[in-house]
Amino acid sequence: MDSLVKRQVLGSAALLAVLAVVALILSPARLIHEAMHLSEHPVYMAGLIVFLYLVRPLFAWPTMPLSAFVGFVLGIGYGIPVALMGALVTCLIPYRFAQRAGEQGGMFGRLGESGRRIIEVTGETRGVLAARLSPVPADPVSYGAGFADVSTRAFVVGTFVGEIPWVVAEVAAGASMRSLTLTGVSIEALPHLLVLLGAMAVLVLAGPTYRHFSGRPDSS
Repeated sequence: MDSLVKRQVLGSAALLAVLAVVALILSPARLIHEAMHLSEHPVYMAGLIVFLYLVRPLFAWPTMPLSAFVGFVLGIGYGIPVALMGALVTCLIPYRFAQRAGEQGGMFGRLGESGRRIIEVTGETRGVLAARLSPVPADPVSYGAGFADVSTRAFVVGTFVGEIPWVVAEVAAGASMRSLTLTGVSIEALPHLLVLLGAMAVLVLAGPTYRHFSGRPDSS
C-alpha cells in the first residue's frame, strides 16, 4: 500500500469515526424539534432551513427529515420546490468534494475508475437518475458520481428529476403532521414507495444494460 492510499484510508476511517460519534450525539430530528419555536419568525426559520441543508453532508444526515420539516413548516405548495432545491444543493456539496478528491488518484482514483466503467454502460444522466430513484442513501450516490467525474449538468439533471418522487412524498408526510418526534418521520406507504421507485430505477437501466450485455450498439 503506497503512502497516498495509506493516508486516504486513514483519513477516511477517521472521518467515519467522527461522523459516527456526531450522529450519536446530534441528530437532525433533535435539532428540528428544538427549533420549532422559530416557526413564528419566518426570517430565522428560512436561515435555519438553509443552514441545515448546507451542514447536512458534514454529519451524513439523511435528507428525509429535512424535507419533512420543510413540508411541516411551509406546506406542500411552497415546501416541494424549496425541498427540491435544498436536496439539489445539499447533494452538490459531497459531489464536488469527491470530484476534487478523485483528482488525487490513489484509492479515490480507483473508485473513480470503477464508477466510470459503470457510467460508460448506463450513461451519465441515466445512471445518476437511476441511483436517485433507488433506495440508496443520497450521499453514496453523490460521492460515487463525484469520484466518477460525472459532468455537473448530468449530475444536476439526474439528481433533480430523481429526487422529485422522494421529496414529494417526504414533504407531504411533513405537511400532514402536527408534531415532529425525535424518532423521525414515518410514512405509512414507505414500503410501497420503495418497491415502486426501485422498480423504476431498474427500468431506467434496463435498456443500456441489455444492449451492453447483448453487444448491441446504444441507439441513444
